[in-house]
Amino acid sequence: MRPKAAHINSTEDLTAPPARTFSVGPHILTAPKAAPGLHLVATPIGNLGDITLRALETLAGVDIIACEDTRISRRLTERYAITALLKPYHEHNAALARPKILEKLSQGASIALVSDAGTPLISDPGFKLVREACAAGYPVIALPGPSSVLAALSVAALPTDRFFFEGFLPPKQVARRARLAELARIDATLVMFESGNRVQDTLADLADIMGARDGALCREMTKLHEEITRGPIAELARAADKLEKRGEFVLVIGPAAAGARTMAADELDDLLRSRLKRDSVKDAVAHAVEVSGRPRREIYARALELAKEADTEADDGED
Repeated sequence: MRPKAAHINSTEDLTAPPARTFSVGPHILTAPKAAPGLHLVATPIGNLGDITLRALETLAGVDIIACEDTRISRRLTERYAITALLKPYHEHNAALARPKILEKLSQGASIALVSDAGTPLISDPGFKLVREACAAGYPVIALPGPSSVLAALSVAALPTDRFFFEGFLPPKQVARRARLAELARIDATLVMFESGNRVQDTLADLADIMGARDGALCREMTKLHEEITRGPIAELARAADKLEKRGEFVLVIGPAAAGARTMAADELDDLLRSRLKRDSVKDAVAHAVEVSGRPRREIYARALELAKEADTEADDGED
């Protein structure tokens, strides 16, 4: 027997949008329409279970979800049966997409901004959109949640009272080493991102410039193959050739040892002159790096200058 057709009230609005819902396990929950404005929603960095109920309710309740890659964000929305409209917003289309989002906001729309993983704007696009939305007077609401920076800090077993987030280092070695020399002067725990194909080279440079410090190498945070390796940076660098290079890395570098100070320039010169009388430039520099608190790049350049001066004086003496 054919089922009876459902009764339709002639006063119902047949164009009304479907109910805004999301599911958690076997439970289907209704989400209220999100308030107008730009909602910055933190999403999982790996494990899809690491999302807040507020984030799910907001993603189900907004008119549009602006995301870096719709394919990646769709994995999350499908996991929780969210049917909100996904629109791409990334560094390559931002100039065209941003005015359209701002226009929607001017019409009272509710829009969620998400990154592929973690908290929006942390090494992800979105700054200009947030700045222009704020300048136009539209509400901008933060929904805190997962962050690989904070996750790595929490498990690194290094001081967290002060930290400096660097993001990605320059890919070229000369620029990378110059930047690391600058970072070495910051009295705080350092946090930086690195790709698998460069992590070994970066660890080698870190060992050369900050080798006496402790560090933690965090790979694939919250994912199935999460791996945390802790120890002196020099040891991490020596073991780098055995690293699994696949995945995403967060490097956490502890501050210089308590009581350590940066050697004055004249003290450094005296030390280098003394060591250069009996050691090679390489050995003299290695010793100075350990005791001076100054970047290796700076010490090496100064050692070459002093070695040249010594050679010149020796030649003049023979004359």
